[in-house]
Amino acid sequence: MDAVLVLNASYAPLSVVSIRRAIVLLLKDKAEVLEATEQHIRSENFSMPVPAVIRLVYYVRVPMRVKMPLSRHSVLLRDHFTCQYCGDQPNKANLTVDHIVPKVRHGETSWENVVCACKSCNQRKGARLPEEAGMRLLSQPERPRYVAMVLLSHQPVSEVWNKYIGAS
Repeated sequence: MDAVLVLNASYAPLSVVSIRRAIVLLLKDKAEVLEATEQHIRSENFSMPVPAVIRLVYYVRVPMRVKMPLSRHSVLLRDHFTCQYCGDQPNKANLTVDHIVPKVRHGETSWENVVCACKSCNQRKGARLPEEAGMRLLSQPERPRYVAMVLLSHQPVSEVWNKYIGAS
């Protein structure tokens, strides 16, 4: 894994950075290591374990309402590249964004009204509501939290991160 989870001083997940950026933060005493891998970074006079999770020494205020941009890619990330009707995980080219309440029925393009769907499910549903098409959503769509999207965009998530991600 070549990414490091950065926690705020309050232990809330803040972002994901490269190992290089994490080491710079550590060397400038702006962060401390909470979890490290078995690997080491070595120089002539210095050796340190490769960080997996670091915590900032000073609290960084994060705006509570960060607007996540709604795009095809962000919907696919939120839904884990899984069709929300049949549960299939085809390749990215065979996934579409489906409006639960179709646009022709005045459905808006919002986080709560769009889901990831495979092409066959999207065509089967057509301009109908899921209930009318005899289809059921696997999960109710909602606006993702900022931290969730940052973490999702850096797949795969390290096992070490799990206890810190759940604390948010």
